[in-house]
Amino acid sequence: MQSLHTTSFRKPSDPVVHDIFDKATGSWQYVAVDPISSRAVIIDPVLNFDPVTAKFWTESADRILAIVNENGYKVDMILETHVHADHITAASYLQHTLGRNEGIQVPICIGSRIKAIQKLFGEKYNIPPEEYEGAFDKKWDDDEVFKIGMLTAQAIHLPGHTPDHMGYKIGDDVFVGDSVFYMDIGSARADFPGGSAQSVFDSCHKLFSLPDHTRIWSGHDYPPTGRDEPRSCTTVRQQKEENKHLIIGTSKESFVQQRRQRDETLAAPRLMHQSLQMNIRAGRLPEETKSGERMLVIPLRTDMSW
Repeated sequence: MQSLHTTSFRKPSDPVVHDIFDKATGSWQYVAVDPISSRAVIIDPVLNFDPVTAKFWTESADRILAIVNENGYKVDMILETHVHADHITAASYLQHTLGRNEGIQVPICIGSRIKAIQKLFGEKYNIPPEEYEGAFDKKWDDDEVFKIGMLTAQAIHLPGHTPDHMGYKIGDDVFVGDSVFYMDIGSARADFPGGSAQSVFDSCHKLFSLPDHTRIWSGHDYPPTGRDEPRSCTTVRQQKEENKHLIIGTSKESFVQQRRQRDETLAAPRLMHQSLQMNIRAGRLPEETKSGERMLVIPLRTDMSW
């Protein structure tokens, strides 16, 4: 599923947005484009992975490339909102493919706090530091401003789901990753290492302080019963008036209690271990072992003894 958003109320300072849904992981991927120069960024791309066969394929990322190629866009950078725990990033694949096709090195970008996340999970999974240090080409400082063609963009720190989480504001559009979802889903979980329900609340209210017409593009959707299709875009006003967790008047104390109770019922993401090991490497494969294999490790439950 994909769509193109070029509605009449957009200004020259706003991007054209293509949203591409990956059904297997419930993930939204984006291509945001300066309509004047056709310069573009790719946001949170997905690499397909089957944990049973341990095979990768590139269907979702190739849909992004098709949009880029069909429209003659020139990709300036690949933006990651955070180290995802529920899908593997296609950033490295896209960087390699775009480099091969266009002869350029498209930088992979993420928030500056990624170093602490890489160290945490590098040690957890016993990954040599040289496999993830330097994996990202650009690390944004909070509120750092950059250009996409003629458009002005800004990296906005939105901690809570993870401590390194960044959003990207481009004109009147803000790509928020796993901060806030469609109104009938609510907010993102906050039970990962370094996560904080209080920070989720604060980050969402940072977003809600933007003008009511600002468009919010979420990183996921999981349509509940009664809603037929995934939704990528809402407005600040819609979120403030309808979000099931964050409707106007909800106190931080009430939100935190509700968020923690909800998180206690959630299972770990299906691809968590594979995703974290790949994503701290910006989607690069592990180095080969002495036997010539590339390995991802899966922790075992040790509540049994014999």
